Amino acid sequence: MSAISKLIIPALVDQFNSMKKAVLPKLLAQHPQLCSYHFNPPGLLHPITVIYELNYGETELKQVEVRRSLHMRLGLPFDRPLLRIANALDFSMMKDGSGNSSKRKGPSLLKDVHIGIPSSGVSGGVISLVQGSYEYHHYLQDGFDDSGWGCAYRSLQTIISWFRLQYYTSIDVPSHREIQQALVEIGDKDPSFIGSREWIGAIELSFVLDKLLGVSCKIINVRSGAELPEKCRELALHFENQGTPIMIGGGVLAYTLLGVDYNEASGDCAFLILDPHYTGNDDHKKIVNGGWCGWKKAVDSKGRNFFLHDKFYNLLLPQRPSMV
Repeated sequence: MSAISKLIIPALVDQFNSMKKAVLPKLLAQHPQLCSYHFNPPGLLHPITVIYELNYGETELKQVEVRRSLHMRLGLPFDRPLLRIANALDFSMMKDGSGNSSKRKGPSLLKDVHIGIPSSGVSGGVISLVQGSYEYHHYLQDGFDDSGWGCAYRSLQTIISWFRLQYYTSIDVPSHREIQQALVEIGDKDPSFIGSREWIGAIELSFVLDKLLGVSCKIINVRSGAELPEKCRELALHFENQGTPIMIGGGVLAYTLLGVDYNEASGDCAFLILDPHYTGNDDHKKIVNGGWCGWKKAVDSKGRNFFLHDKFYNLLLPQRPSMV
């Protein structure tokens, strides 16, 4: 009772007074939408409360400057998000298995399915992996049948889940229709594209990431799947410096790349592939044993090519934003 009367009630009164000062001058003209969020950034001994104007949106310049000013006042770093809405403490009662609040509708998805998988078989290689958590998105999830055409959409969903789980954004992972809607809104596709079963590739994924998250991407083109091992050094540098999942698209297939194991001296390498073509239930053991998440060599021990030699490939490398 003492804590409530001495700490909580005065803090709430301060919040209301701050909102009143912000709202009254603009009430008739702009209709401000203010909301309080509570944060517990590293290095601070107690949570802080920030009142944000929701009309701006997280990537709008004015909102970015507000966060940058707060980072400066609190002595927080300027290269990663700590005071975005996605970072806010959630006091709801619904928790996922990790103790964090789950905002996703329906059952939670498997995270970080590559952890604990068998080794790549590359002798003396250096492993470079995705940094941070992601969700495994694949065919037939959410009761939606995209078998045969939705692999790049699922790879994009996995990539966006990475940005969500690293707190770069608070938007929900978009559905296939919402991805199509974004491409129509920027003028890349005609309105008839919405609700279709048309494939998309690396270029379309880069457009969606830019529109929805403000994330820029690097694209690597190779003329044949046979050339992909030549890109292992560049891919290793990406995982070490950027740490984001990569989409590999070639022909009518798309995969999510989570890492490489590369021996620079011998040139031997393997690719850690997360396959969105999986159609079963989210059983980690079944996924790993079936090879849906695992190390793939360009040419396996039986001489079979994982990447097709008669198809060109585009690799989408999302760049980690240096942002607040």
